[in-house]
Amino acid sequence: MRKYLLIIAAGTIAFSSFSQQITKQDYARAVSFMWQNLQNKKVFNISVRPNWFADSSGFSFSTQNKNGITYNKLYFNKPTIEPLFDHERLAKLLSDSLKTAIKSNELHLNSISHIDKTKMSFTVNDKTFILDLANYSFLRDNIIRENEMESKSPDGKWVAYTDKYNLFIKSVSTGEVKQLSTEGKKNYEYASYYSWDDIIVGESGERPRRFFVSWSPDSKWIYTNICDFNRGQKMYLLDWSVDTLYKPKLLSYYRASPGDTDMIYETPVFFNVESGKEFVKNEYKAVWGHAPTFEWSKESGVVYGETHFRGDQQIEIERLDLNKQSKELLYRETSTTNIDAFQKRLVEEWGKMIIVSEKDGWRQVYLLDIKDKSVKPVTNGSFYVNDFEIDQKGKSIIFTASGKESNSNPYYQHGYKTGIDGKGLILLTPENANHEFVVSPDGKYIVDNVSAPDQPTKTLLRETKTGKLISTLSNAEISDLTAMHYQFPETFTAIARDGVTIIYGAIWKPSNFDPSKKYPVIDQTYTGPHTHMFPESFTAALRRGNQPFAELGFIVVCVDGMGTAGRSKAFHNVSYKNMGKNLLDHVLAIKQLGRKYSWIDTTKVGIFGHSAGGFDAAHALLEFPDFYKVGVASSGDHDFRMEKNWWPEMYMGWPVDSSYNAVSNITMAGNLKGKLLLVHGGIDENVNPSATFKLAEALVKANKEFDMLIFPSQHHGYAGNVSEYFTKKRWNYFVEHLLGATPIWDFQFK
Repeated sequence: MRKYLLIIAAGTIAFSSFSQQITKQDYARAVSFMWQNLQNKKVFNISVRPNWFADSSGFSFSTQNKNGITYNKLYFNKPTIEPLFDHERLAKLLSDSLKTAIKSNELHLNSISHIDKTKMSFTVNDKTFILDLANYSFLRDNIIRENEMESKSPDGKWVAYTDKYNLFIKSVSTGEVKQLSTEGKKNYEYASYYSWDDIIVGESGERPRRFFVSWSPDSKWIYTNICDFNRGQKMYLLDWSVDTLYKPKLLSYYRASPGDTDMIYETPVFFNVESGKEFVKNEYKAVWGHAPTFEWSKESGVVYGETHFRGDQQIEIERLDLNKQSKELLYRETSTTNIDAFQKRLVEEWGKMIIVSEKDGWRQVYLLDIKDKSVKPVTNGSFYVNDFEIDQKGKSIIFTASGKESNSNPYYQHGYKTGIDGKGLILLTPENANHEFVVSPDGKYIVDNVSAPDQPTKTLLRETKTGKLISTLSNAEISDLTAMHYQFPETFTAIARDGVTIIYGAIWKPSNFDPSKKYPVIDQTYTGPHTHMFPESFTAALRRGNQPFAELGFIVVCVDGMGTAGRSKAFHNVSYKNMGKNLLDHVLAIKQLGRKYSWIDTTKVGIFGHSAGGFDAAHALLEFPDFYKVGVASSGDHDFRMEKNWWPEMYMGWPVDSSYNAVSNITMAGNLKGKLLLVHGGIDENVNPSATFKLAEALVKANKEFDMLIFPSQHHGYAGNVSEYFTKKRWNYFVEHLLGATPIWDFQFK
C-alpha cells in the first residue's frame, strides 16, 4: 500500500487571469540548479577536508572532477601533492572483496583514518576495511566494539553497568560485583539519561535503554546522574503512515514546554569505587537541559562543574573536592537578557580555563585562573569569536572571528593566533573572504577553505606560526556552472530599524535576468536568534536552494536583521522577549532594495521558512499583512508556549509572561489577508505538529482562507520522495499566487 499525503484546504483556491507565463524549460532550469544536481556533478572541490597522518607528518585529502575522484597525500617536509595509493590496485581489491565492479576513478571511501605509516581504515558501502599499503591487502578488523551499556575504568580493572536501574561495577580479573546504588527503580534511574529522540510506542511503552558514567582518570571515582521521570510530561504523535496498520500508532516522548515544572529532573551523583560510598548532590538537581556538567581534574577526587540556571541568565563554574566534600565558586556570569553561546575549556596544565563569552558586549576569549579566580581577556575588540583551538605546547590560541577586519563583511570569518596573554596577535588568513579551516593535531598547520558567495573555493595549506602559505591544495571547478549562466549572489546592505545599524543580506537573480523587467520578491527567512542566515561561503550560497526559486522568475533575498547572532550582544539582544518583531528589518531592507533597483517589485513579496523560519513565514503574513502577500510555513513553532522548553526560555525569557502571547501566530490569526500554506511532518518530535493544527483551528475560527499540507510519515525534515513533493508544492505555491502563472506539476528532478 502506498503512503498517502493528507492535504487539507480551508476554502477553495480562487483562480484569476494570469499575467505571467511559465514553461517546462523554466522548471528544468530550476531543477538543474538544485544542490543534488550540482554537487560533484557540475561543481567540484568546494570544501576539501584533511585526514591527518597519525604521526602528524602530513595528511591525505581527496579532489574530484568530471573524470572522477583522486585521493592525494602531502608531507609537511616536502609539500608536493602525490597520489595516496595506487587507485587501480585498490579498486581491484575492493571489487574482489565486495563482489561488485568498482572503477578506479569511482572509489567512494568514507571515514578515512590513518592508523600508522602504512595502514589506513575506511568504509565502503557501510563496511569497514583496514588496508595495508605495503602489500595492498586487507587486514582483519581487530577493533573491539565497546558495549554501549558498559564502561571500563581507565586502569582496566572495573566495568560499570546497570541492572534494574541501579549501578554496579564488576572486577575484570575476579568477576567480583559491587552494587553501588540501591534506590534505583523504573522512572528513577541511576546511570541513565534522556535522549532527544527517545520515542515511546504507546502511552506506557518502554523507553530505549540509556547508560552514562564518567570515570575519574585514576579510576577511583565514578560520576553519573539519577534520571527522574516521575513528574515528566509527555507530548504525543499519531503515526498514520504504517502500511500494515489501519489505526494510527500512538507515539509519545518526554518533552516539557516553557514554564513547566512537571519535568524530567537530573541529579548528579558520585561514587567512591573503593568504599562504595554514594554522594548525591541534591543541591544541583535540575530540570532536563539545565543539569550541570562535570569534568574531572587530574587531581584525585576533584571535579569542575558548570551550571546554567533555568532562564539562562546565570552561569556558575565551581571546583568540587569530593574527598573533603567541599566546593568553591570560581566564576559567575549574569545577564539581564540571556547568556548564549557560552563555552569553557579546562587547561589544567596551565592552571587555567578558557572561557568564551559575550559578557562585555562581544563574544570574546578570556582566561580564568583556577587558583586566584582572576579573569583576563585574551581577545578584545568589536568582533565576534566563533571557535578556537589550543596549542598547549606553544601556550597560544588559534581562533576564528568575524567582523575584525574593517574591510571585510562582518559575517566572513578569518583565522588568528595569539598568545594566552593576548599578545602577539597574528592574522593567519588575510584574503577578503570567508575562511573555514581545520587545525592539525600538533597545532602547526591549517587547511583553509577560502570562499565567498561570489568567490569559488580555493583550498590552501598554511603554517600557524606566521600564516605563511605553503601550498594550494585545490581550486573549485565550476566551468559547467558558469556555462549555465549562473550569476553569483549579490551582497547588499540596508539600514536597520534604529536608523543607524547596517545590516547585510544577499540577492539571487535568475540566470536569464532582465533588468528591464519587474520581479516578485521571495524572502528566505530564519530569524531564530541562535544563528544567522547570510551565506558567507560559496557552498552556503549554492546549497541554500534559492537559485532554483530565482529560475522560476523571482528575486530571492535573505537578510539578517537586528536580533540575530554573530554580531554584538546589543545587536543580539534586540530579539530578546521580542521575537515577534524579528521581521521588521526584513521589511525595511526589501523596501530599500525596491527604491534602489527598478527590477524589484515590492508590491509582490512572498516568504518561506522552516522550523523557526516556519514561524517567521506565517508571522510575516499576520504581522505585516499588507506587505507579505504569499507565505509557505513548514514545520513552524507557531506558539512558543507549545515548544520544547529550553529554546523559547532562552530567547523569550522565563518565567513565561505575556510576551509569549503577544508574539503567538495563533493569537494573530485574524490578521491574515494573503495566501498561506502551512506544512508539517505528522511525526515531528522536534516541533510537535500540534501548533500547526492549533493555528489552523484559529484561522478557521477567524474565517480565513488558507492551505495546509501534512506529511504523515515525516519528522522535522522531509526526506526522499516527500522532500521532492514538498519542493514542487512550495515552488508552485509561489508560481501561482505570487508570480501569477499557471503552475506545472509534471516535471522531473533529474
